[in-house]
Order: sequence, then C-alpha cells, then structure tokens
Amino acid sequence: MTEFKPASPLYPAIEPYRSGRLQVDDLHTLYWEECGNPNGVPALFLHGGPGAGLSPKHRQFFDPAFYRIVLFDQRGAGRSSPLGEYRNNTTQLLIQDIECLRKMLGIAQWLVFGGSWGSTLALAYGEAHPERDRLVFERRALVLSTRACPLRGPIPESERGDLLKAYAERLFSIDATQNLQAARTCCRTPK
Repeated sequence: MTEFKPASPLYPAIEPYRSGRLQVDDLHTLYWEECGNPNGVPALFLHGGPGAGLSPKHRQFFDPAFYRIVLFDQRGAGRSSPLGEYRNNTTQLLIQDIECLRKMLGIAQWLVFGGSWGSTLALAYGEAHPERDRLVFERRALVLSTRACPLRGPIPESERGDLLKAYAERLFSIDATQNLQAARTCCRTPK
C-alpha cells in the first residue's frame, strides 16, 4: 500500500478538458471528466460516500502536468443520474462501471486513488482486476469494516449478521426518526 501525500497540500485548481456521460445500464448514466495532462500517467479518483459525488478539489490531488486525471460520479451520486438512486447500485456494479469507463477512455492500466468509501471501492476493484491498477489511499480515510465496527452498536444483535440490510431498512423506512438516526450514525462513523 502506498501512502499518498499531496504537495502543499493541494495542487492549483484546474478545469476538465473533457467530460461526458456514460450510460452503464437502463437506469444509470455516469458523469465523468478528465483533466491534467492528456498524455500523462492515467490516474482514477474514486470519491467517498457512497453518494457523496465529486468536488472540484478532487482534481487537485494530482500533479496536472504529470497525470491524466479521470474522475466520475458513481451511481446515484453527484451529476450521475438518477441522483440518489439505490436500485442497481452495488459494489460489483460499481466495479463494472469502472471497467466500462476505463475501456471507453482507452486506458490499459491506471493508478487508482480513493479516500473513505472510495478507498474501499478501490480495494474491491483492485481485487477484481489486479492487472489494471496500482492502488493509492488517503492516509486518513481508509475504510475497512471490522467486528468492532461502530455501525454495529445501534443495531439489535439479531440483525447484525447483515448490517447492510439493517441500515437499508432504516434509511429507506417511512419512519422519519428511523431515517435520521441511521443517517446520523453512518455520518458519524469514523473515516
């Protein structure tokens, strides 16, 4: 694992030189953009969340003179559509989306950089496609679940075998109090 240390702390703000939309299934269309050096070393940025989306600051993690910087809003996030959609939105499908984007852009191999949820997705992508990437993680933001995971605490013991299902039921419940408690717990979880 390589630790990424941005220079002072971010590079100057830049704008994309190219952007577009990529339809990945009947429901989801991804927003993507490229900035930096079109002939540089390809580097993919994976945002946090899930659902957080891109920020212009994410372009500043890389030296734009050296890297061909690729960024995209994951399913249901940012400028991808439909916004907030959770159907057909799994880690495996996100991995497939990354591969679709890589092929569309004609990239053979790239550096994959993620923070928070993006680091988890980068690990999953690296495991599925070890020939395609070199992984880099933000030191403060690597997310790996463990048995001591703080998300377990608010969930009754009988439901802890499937935390994703337990939180999905609460986040998409018609009970607004349950929605808010689940969302706050997820947001407070250390990253």
